[in-house]
Amino acid sequence: MAAISVGKTYHHGDLRNALIGAAVDLATEGGPERVVLREAARRVGVSPTAAYRHFEGRGALLAAVREHARHALADSMEDAVARQRADALSAEARLAALCRGYVAFAVEQPGLYRSAFSAPRTEPGGPAGSAHDTDTDADCATAGGAAGPAAGRGGSERGPAGAGVRAFGLLTDALDAVAAAARPPRAPRPAAEVAAWSAVHGLSLLLLEGPLRRLPAQRRDDVVESTLAMVVSGTRAP
Repeated sequence: MAAISVGKTYHHGDLRNALIGAAVDLATEGGPERVVLREAARRVGVSPTAAYRHFEGRGALLAAVREHARHALADSMEDAVARQRADALSAEARLAALCRGYVAFAVEQPGLYRSAFSAPRTEPGGPAGSAHDTDTDADCATAGGAAGPAAGRGGSERGPAGAGVRAFGLLTDALDAVAAAARPPRAPRPAAEVAAWSAVHGLSLLLLEGPLRRLPAQRRDDVVESTLAMVVSGTRAP
């Protein structure tokens, strides 16, 4: 997903997208905690009152940032696949590449990664009782309009656990392809997509905020590849 660029100040045009762009910048710099509607308004050079005409509170703005971050995460996964040799890419190699792109996005864009799965709270001084003040399954499934975040480059969304998260759909499709490519073909293991997602998401958090955050680059890469090998080998278990 292309980054939103807003420049230093807002002069005319689409104020809503300008505010989203400023909020994405804030999230990139410091994660979801930095996303404040008043600060976004300040960055684009408008009053908080003008900003509140487009977003009823911090939660609504953070929901837009969350949609952008989820798109960017899925794009990173697909870019990782695109960098492989298409003529030699097996179903298992595609699964590994998707997982590699997932973790790479978390490591390279920690602020956006954390924002992709953030639960918004009411902004101090903003309207209370907003429909966007808390993260809900319905919000995850419908953020960004009726089409939801899946309206990007690809990836289905199946199951309540991954509602609205295109990255989950990409993992699900890849696991289905691995099962179909087996000889003889087999049905995907129950909840395999959740297990795979848990592995890469958990590893990403350990690398960002847990005891693995101080690993040197080479050691980190080794841990990532070992985890991906575990995810792939798990698809072969009877």
